Amino acid sequence: MQKFSADDNKDNVEDKKGEVFYDEDDIPDEEAEQVDVEAKLSKKARKARDKLSVAELKTLVKRPEIVEWTDTSSSDPRLLVHLKSYRNCVPVPSHWSLKREYLSSKRGVEKPPFDLPAFIKATGIMEMRDNTKEDERSLKQKQRERVQPKMGKLDIDYQKLHDAFFRFQVKPTLTMYGEVYYEGKEMETNLKDRRPGELSDELKEALNMPPNAPPPWLINMQRVGPPPSYPSMKVPGLNAPIPAGAAWGFHPGGWGKPPTDEFNRPLYGDVFGVLQPQESAENQEPVDRTIWGELQEIESEEEDEDEDEEEDEDDEEDGAGLQTPSGMATPSGMVSSVPSEFDAPEHLDLRKARPDRDEDEGPKSLYSVLPEQEIRSRGLFGGQHAYDIKSGQMPVLGQEDRKRKKPGDIEVSIDASTLEADDGLSKEAIKAKYEREMEQQRRDKQGFQEDLSDLIASESRKRQKREEDNARKKKESKFRF
Repeated sequence: MQKFSADDNKDNVEDKKGEVFYDEDDIPDEEAEQVDVEAKLSKKARKARDKLSVAELKTLVKRPEIVEWTDTSSSDPRLLVHLKSYRNCVPVPSHWSLKREYLSSKRGVEKPPFDLPAFIKATGIMEMRDNTKEDERSLKQKQRERVQPKMGKLDIDYQKLHDAFFRFQVKPTLTMYGEVYYEGKEMETNLKDRRPGELSDELKEALNMPPNAPPPWLINMQRVGPPPSYPSMKVPGLNAPIPAGAAWGFHPGGWGKPPTDEFNRPLYGDVFGVLQPQESAENQEPVDRTIWGELQEIESEEEDEDEDEEEDEDDEEDGAGLQTPSGMATPSGMVSSVPSEFDAPEHLDLRKARPDRDEDEGPKSLYSVLPEQEIRSRGLFGGQHAYDIKSGQMPVLGQEDRKRKKPGDIEVSIDASTLEADDGLSKEAIKAKYEREMEQQRRDKQGFQEDLSDLIASESRKRQKREEDNARKKKESKFRF
C-alpha cells in the first residue's frame, strides 16, 4: 500500500508543474477559446444571457412607467416601449397573454334580460302593455286576436313620447377612441366622472358620514399636509374654510384643529376664510338704478321725412309773434304763436294718413262687347265667326297704368272750366298743379310702403312674442306623468 501511495504523490507533483512553452506558436489564443465557449452555449442560454431586466430597461427609455414585465422578452425591447409611448397608440388587450380561452370566465354568468332605458320607462309604456297579461291568455284568445286585432288600445300622449326622446334621453355609454374590450371591463367602476376632493352620496353612505361632517382622513391630512399630486385642490378644514354650521374640535362631527404655525398663521391656505374673493359684478343680481320720478319722453315709432321737416321749418319762419320755447309749460310774459281757435285733439295719430284725391275720376268700363261678324271659313281649321277688335279699344279699368311712358312724360289733368274762367291758367298755376300731382303720387307710394312695413313689423312682433311664450312654457314645464 505504501508503494502505491508513493506513486500517487509523484503523479500529483508532476500535475502541479506548469506547462512549458518552447515556441510562440505554442501559446493558446484567448479569443479562440471564447469562441469555442460560445459555440458550446445553446440558443436559449445565449438569449437568457442577453436579456435585459425590468430595472435596466426602465433606465434606458424615456417613459419608464409604461414598461411591463413582458416587454423584456421581446426581440427589441427599446423599440417596443417607444411604440407604446407614442401618442394615440392603441394598446394590445391584456388578455393576449392568458393561457385559458377568451371569455371563458363568463360561462357560468347568467345574462340578464333586456331592460328598457329609464327615460322610456318613465312614459309608463310598461304598465300599459304588460307581457304577463298576454301570456295568461288562452290559445283561443290568441287565435282570435290574430284574425280580429284590437287596435288603438295603447292610449299614450304624444307629448310624453316627444319629451322622452328629445328632452330626457340620455346618451348611452360608448367606447372611446383607443379603448379595447377585455374580460371584466363591464364590471369595473368608471372613474372618468369622478373628481378628486368630491365625495359622492354613495361614498358618504359607505363611510357612515353624517351631514356636515368631515371625511375620516381629514385629521391625518391636517398633520401631514395636502396631497402633493393635487396642489390646487381645496380641502375644507385644511386649506379652505369649513362649511357653515360646522365647528372645530375632535368630538364626533368636529373638524379637528386648523393647521397653523406658532404665530397662529395658516400653513396651507386660507383655512379661516379671511381672504375669500368677493363676488364679481357678473354673478351679482343687477340693480335697477333708474330714477322712479323721472318723466319719460314720448318717442314716435317712425321718423318724419326730410320734406316734412323742411315744411315745418318754413312754417316756423313765416309765423308771426314769439315762438313757444321748448319745455313742458309756457313761461309767463310770452305769447304763443299757435292760434287760440285750434284746440288740442283728443287722439293724435302720428301715422301719415293717405290724403284723398282732389278730383273724382269718372266711371271706367270694366269690359266691352265686341261686335260679331260672319266670315267664310278658310283653311283646315277655319272658323265661321270673327270679332271686330278695333271697336273695343276703349279705356278699360287699369289700362292707363299699363301704358309705357317715355322718360320725362308728365300728365297734368286740367279742368276745362279753369281755362275759360278769367284769363286761363298761368305758368305758375300749371307748375303748382304739376307739383301737387307729383306730391300725390309720392304720397301714394309712401302710404303703400308704410302699410307694408307696419304689417311686417306687427307680424314680427307676434312671432317674437309667440317664441318667448313657448320658451317660457318649456322652461316652466316639468317631466311629470
